[in-house]
Amino acid sequence: MAVVAGSLAGLMTILQMVAIAAIVHKAVVGGMAVAALAPWFALLLVSLCGRAVAQSLQGKMMARSSDVVRRHAREQLMTAWEHLGPVRLREESAGSLSREWLDHIEALHGYFARYLSQRTLALLVPLLILAVVAWFDWLAALLLLLAAPLIPMFMALVGMGAENLNRRHFEAIGRLSGQFLDRVRALTTLQLFGRAEAAANQLQRRSDEYRRLTMRTLKVAFLSSAVLEFFAAVSIAVVAMYIGFGLLGYIDFGPAPELTLFSGLLILMLAPEFFQPLRLLAQHYHDRAAALGAGQLITQRLARARQVAAPETAPSGSRSGNTIELEQVCVRFEDGRLGLDTLSLTLHAGERLAVTGPSGSGKTTLLSLLAGFVQPSQGRVSVFGSRPGARPFGWLGQSPYRVHGSWAEHLRLVAPEASDEALMTALEQAGLGELVLARPKGLASSITEQGQGLSGGQARRLSLARLFLAKPDLILLDEPTAGLDPDTEQRVLSALADFTSRGCTLVFATHHDSLLALATRTLALPVRGGGRA
Repeated sequence: MAVVAGSLAGLMTILQMVAIAAIVHKAVVGGMAVAALAPWFALLLVSLCGRAVAQSLQGKMMARSSDVVRRHAREQLMTAWEHLGPVRLREESAGSLSREWLDHIEALHGYFARYLSQRTLALLVPLLILAVVAWFDWLAALLLLLAAPLIPMFMALVGMGAENLNRRHFEAIGRLSGQFLDRVRALTTLQLFGRAEAAANQLQRRSDEYRRLTMRTLKVAFLSSAVLEFFAAVSIAVVAMYIGFGLLGYIDFGPAPELTLFSGLLILMLAPEFFQPLRLLAQHYHDRAAALGAGQLITQRLARARQVAAPETAPSGSRSGNTIELEQVCVRFEDGRLGLDTLSLTLHAGERLAVTGPSGSGKTTLLSLLAGFVQPSQGRVSVFGSRPGARPFGWLGQSPYRVHGSWAEHLRLVAPEASDEALMTALEQAGLGELVLARPKGLASSITEQGQGLSGGQARRLSLARLFLAKPDLILLDEPTAGLDPDTEQRVLSALADFTSRGCTLVFATHHDSLLALATRTLALPVRGGGRA
């Protein structure tokens, strides 16, 4: 639709120039009165309105195309992140991931909103204008035709380095964003070790490298645009000289003696319009380079996600909807580390399994496997008859997830439609009811991303309240009482015991003997060894 609208705009431009040339010729040479020129003025008005409408429609269609593509790209990127899972994404900086979601996707806009349709229009509209010029003067058309290839040829030469330069630009800003965010988060630690100034100096050096890379990108853009404008201006000047000398009678070969004020003026006005689509294409060619640079990084992320993507069908390890089964499961990470080695396990619904073992034995890996965060290198896994992660489950890690918002917003992450009464019930189950009621704003009281306004134990119990609100059939806990004082630890254990007594299946990794009393079964994992329960 954008190409059709752009072609219509080109046709209206030709009619506009024809009307102007005819008005001037008939008024100057023919001596016609203004009233007699009314049909030509009407044609000029229609062509002006038609051109404006066509260009507006073209802009809307190009913007819509870009919106659809970027929305689809973000859906693909979100799916890729889901396939990679939290374990692999921990290797990436939050700053780099945010650049993928924002800047890399937005860099596609210029390509789909401007360059892609302009690439076709740069062929159709000049050919249409060339046909009209050739109808009146084949020599002028030949001059335009000889000059036209210079612009795309130079665009290709520029594009050889621009794409790589833009890719390096996106990589540099992604690293800089991640480093800046990491330094801000670790500011307290840096100050304690006296490394804050060194970190600031490192960021300054990185910023200066990014500045130089940005200036190189801008230099290529401005220099290439200047050269392309030069070629277009010289070509138009050559056509203008031919028209001028032809009308003055200094050129007596070819179609020059047949030139009139109408044909000469029409050709002279169409010459800039002939190069305008090519100049726009050259202008948007840098959008192409930016999109290819960002697109290469996005496709690398998607390709990596496809390599580790979980199968879409339920595993064949079990057809039972009441058991969790692992059969000869082995997990080996991309860097060669062995996470789990030949583990077999059968766990019935409602059981509470404690996973113990020394550090490095694979406790967290087992929980991540049941959650679907990592995929087995061999063996089969079934969680209640489905692949891991296919059904809702509860997760409580050592560092509870927090957002910058209110108590209610934290809880409604898992139940957006939950009422205030339901939120208070979940908080009371987690032992936080009195604390919330003591706050001046109650559920509207704020909590920062760093947990300001909550102690470590309170943050852990807030995560428990989210689990109580969601009511999952399976809860996975990674060291749920690590770092808690005895009183808070007892509160968390009591809340878990009360909740799991209703039939919820519980799998938790722990080093603490106090948690073992909560379990109905225990799985001891040796260091990088096998296990059976």
